[in-house]
Amino acid sequence: MDKIIISNILAYGYHGLLPEERQIGQTFYIDLEIQLDLKKPGVTDNIKDTLDYIKLHNIVQDCVRKTHYQLLEAIAENIAKDILIFPMVKLVKVKIVKPHVPVPEFFGQVSVEIIRNNASVIVN
Repeated sequence: MDKIIISNILAYGYHGLLPEERQIGQTFYIDLEIQLDLKKPGVTDNIKDTLDYIKLHNIVQDCVRKTHYQLLEAIAENIAKDILIFPMVKLVKVKIVKPHVPVPEFFGQVSVEIIRNNASVIVN
């Protein structure tokens, strides 16, 4: 299956379990991998036949900026749900990286990666 891949989308949001995270905010990095058929846009060279990556970027920014979540899993789930609205999307993989974890002596990063298709999305 063909893919559109966008890596390292920088987004700032107010997410986390700790009150400080939700007040000060922090940077997140988001990767998207979207499976869809790219044959038609490859032939027509027309943006109307594909999924505009600027729209994908805006979906990520809206999900990270407009709502406050405690868990990375919730951010990823909502990004996937919003991308799966497009009928041409067969599957979406969302990875969210939290590069700064507010835990003493923790110098790594934490990430969550989910894979969803239209059948696996839970609607609230």
